[in-house]
Amino acid sequence: MTPVPESALPGALWAVANGRSAQPHDVLGQHVEAAGLRVRVRRPLATRVRVRFEDDVVVDLEHERDGIFSGVRADASRTMDYRVLTTWEDGVEHLGDDPYRFAPTLGEVDLHLVGEGRHEQLWTVLGAHLRSYDGPMGTVTGVSFAVWAPRAKAVHVIGDFNGWDESLLPMRLLGDSGVWELFVPGVDLGDVYKFAVRGADDVLRHKADPMARLAETAPATGSVVTGSTYTWRDDAWLAERAQRDPHDQRMSIYEVHPGSWRPGLGWRGLADELVEYVREHGFTHVELMPVMDHPYPPSWGYHVTSYFAPNSRFGSPDDLRHLVDELHAAGIGVILDWVPGHFATDEWALVRFDGLPLYEHPDPRRGWQPDWGSYVFDFGRPEVRNFLVANALYWLEEFHVDGLRVDGVASMLYLDYSRRDGEWIPNHHGGRENLEAVALLQEVNATAYRRSPGIVTVAEESTAWPGVTAPTHEGGLGFGLKWNMGWMNDALRYLGEDPVNRQYHHQLLSFAMMYAYAESYLLPISHDEVVHGKGSMPYKIPGEDDQRFATLRAFYAYQWAFPGKQLLFMGTEFGQTSEWSESRSLDWYLLEHAPHRRLLDLVGGLNAFAEQHPAMWALDAEPAGFRWLDADDNQGNTVSFLRFGQADGSGDVVAVVVNFGGSDRAPLRIGVPKGGRWVVGLDTSGYDAAGSPSQAGVVIEAQERPWQDQPWSLEVRVAALSAVYLTPAGAPTRP
Repeated sequence: MTPVPESALPGALWAVANGRSAQPHDVLGQHVEAAGLRVRVRRPLATRVRVRFEDDVVVDLEHERDGIFSGVRADASRTMDYRVLTTWEDGVEHLGDDPYRFAPTLGEVDLHLVGEGRHEQLWTVLGAHLRSYDGPMGTVTGVSFAVWAPRAKAVHVIGDFNGWDESLLPMRLLGDSGVWELFVPGVDLGDVYKFAVRGADDVLRHKADPMARLAETAPATGSVVTGSTYTWRDDAWLAERAQRDPHDQRMSIYEVHPGSWRPGLGWRGLADELVEYVREHGFTHVELMPVMDHPYPPSWGYHVTSYFAPNSRFGSPDDLRHLVDELHAAGIGVILDWVPGHFATDEWALVRFDGLPLYEHPDPRRGWQPDWGSYVFDFGRPEVRNFLVANALYWLEEFHVDGLRVDGVASMLYLDYSRRDGEWIPNHHGGRENLEAVALLQEVNATAYRRSPGIVTVAEESTAWPGVTAPTHEGGLGFGLKWNMGWMNDALRYLGEDPVNRQYHHQLLSFAMMYAYAESYLLPISHDEVVHGKGSMPYKIPGEDDQRFATLRAFYAYQWAFPGKQLLFMGTEFGQTSEWSESRSLDWYLLEHAPHRRLLDLVGGLNAFAEQHPAMWALDAEPAGFRWLDADDNQGNTVSFLRFGQADGSGDVVAVVVNFGGSDRAPLRIGVPKGGRWVVGLDTSGYDAAGSPSQAGVVIEAQERPWQDQPWSLEVRVAALSAVYLTPAGAPTRP
């Protein structure tokens, strides 16, 4: 702390008293001078201020101006521990500490990394952190505050602890880092705070902490001091995860909107009910729609205001840790929806944080997302890139989640996304690619996979951008999986046709194999497909209810057998008939009706079958894992193919036949690669509420009759609107 020269002192004192100082520690606190040790504090409206030093010497301070008191201890030539004794009009002397006697809580290395945009654990140095310091007068506990606001003229901490006074706790600007810092003794966990930021435009704004790890529950907008006391129990899970590659493992994802799965549960309630439900029905992962704090309670969560704070409406951060821990204990992975492409417009959050565009790109042609009415991050700014990279790592490392599904990747990649001519700026090569966003995504993926072995990142990307799942060292974006939006759109279009017309749209079932290995894919039936007038899954399909549900069962069997991982949005697993609404619960009462219960049973059966048969997933991203038997049976509305667990065909094998037609296929001859007995491992017609006879368990002898480029063949009955899986009898299955 460098004392202010005498000539500059009046101006410095005025700046402190009037909330315009960037270096309050230069005048406040203690400074060794020629006359001794000077202590200066600000105590507006105080009638008397004294200082007690560590050796019990007490010195009276004199009022200088505007509530600033100062005094010199002539016999001291070094700094000392001290406390401040303040008397106000009540006549009572109050003992307190002085925030301006403490050294900065960020070191030079931290500030260097922040400035370079390379601080991978940014949340450990910025934000609010409970800290304790030992000294001659005892241990002092308080909270250090640090915030990045490079063009602000002044920043103050305000909160419950100082009556939200905008002038009492000015922060100091640390060099040219843009970071403002202050340690405030006596502040504790649970205290609410904000930053009063006097911007470059000289407007004073109250801002929530961008790095807050807990936020007040909406409509309140403050940040909350928090710390974790959670003891994790998933060491074995993390160790095992680090040893396996999730991309060649079974992955069946259940997508959940936490607020409407069963309203009112909170994180701990979900740990009691959601975990058991997901385990019972065989899903390997839960994907949670955005858990980061957002202001509008019934929303989907994609307009984020506090990127490091779990939604407080559902409980504390440790409550969310408990949910993740319980899912891990049940053998279930956790994927979080992450939104790095755009952020909410609320004035108390990230927008114009230091009085000018800071987190958002300053040019609206790059900094505004017209589709969603939100701001777009300035991906090329190192500190903003660091904020986003660190945020991804924060959820992976602090909450032990197993993956991130990155929202709206296409909107990040293209500068002209949803923009007409003249509404966007080309890159420096003259192209439409957002090169800064590409670099951000590559850094996120490369860093996440390096720091958290065994995780998976998933891109919601709907275009033909090359190399979404290619490694970053090969120029790819580095994602583990990409949503196969083409498969989803084609498949749902096909389902929307009447069975008698499906023969004219048969290519919609087979076309996805033309590009199936261009990326590593996930097959999504997500929340986007059951909202905004798109209808529920059963009512996308024509016909009577029994036909709808039979078709849906066949479709799910087709989805589970097609190359790629699976995702179902909550409610679609039991055929909710109304569109999903974020403002109300799923229609759980439907499970009292046989068609819905049997559809749910089928989904559990598909997961159980896939768990036993690596052929269903081991080679999802390799051509050797799939072989058409008949892709062109348009007149029968039927597709048939083989799935293999090993590239040489020697391991697990499953024959799949899906009949989307309105008539039984009996007998239907299909080729198989092995002789002997084959068993019908699953028959979706057996889940028909009308009690259609199931072939599950039926044994069929293969004949040495070449068919469909296979050396053997067999005949099987495939009921209308149904699917069957067949496996060699006695073949070893996964335990």
